[in-house]
Amino acid sequence: MTTLSIQPSLSQSKDTDKLGMAIEYFQSGKYSEALNLFTKLEKNHNLNPRFKAYIGVCYYYDWNYEQATEYLSKAIPQLEKFSPQEQSFYNYACAESYFNLGEYTKALPYYTKMLSLCHDNEKPDAYYRIGFIHMFRQEWIAALDNYQSALVYYQKYRPDEKARISQIRNMINGCAVKIDNR
Repeated sequence: MTTLSIQPSLSQSKDTDKLGMAIEYFQSGKYSEALNLFTKLEKNHNLNPRFKAYIGVCYYYDWNYEQATEYLSKAIPQLEKFSPQEQSFYNYACAESYFNLGEYTKALPYYTKMLSLCHDNEKPDAYYRIGFIHMFRQEWIAALDNYQSALVYYQKYRPDEKARISQIRNMINGCAVKIDNR
């Protein structure tokens, strides 16, 4: 009898230790190791939305974008009470994952949400990607607007990224030509 009551306690203790290790790995950028532990824990426990978002982020950093979107798209709506910074990153990782899968329509709302939550110095990449999404859709005015926003933010917050700034200028010129030729 004592063995039965002790056994679940030992198992819970081991799982608590695993969770602590998974969080440590996650916070130190060891995403594959964290993912391994989180997925093992998920088999036996109903993880909370934050930990599911962590799993999505791990998949994002492992370039497994399908799994990243699977976890992040389900976790994000449940994380509205978390800090804007944290929500912003989850939205960005989800948007980037959809973008890398070529699912631009699904990426767009996550980039847009990210823009409403993040700091100004984090906005250039999102505007740049949104510009691409509109360009792929041949929505030249919207693409132009977003590339112009990206340019402003890159010049202000990342002036050393000269190649990207030059590329954005070329994209702006290309959009202007498309608009003029309509």
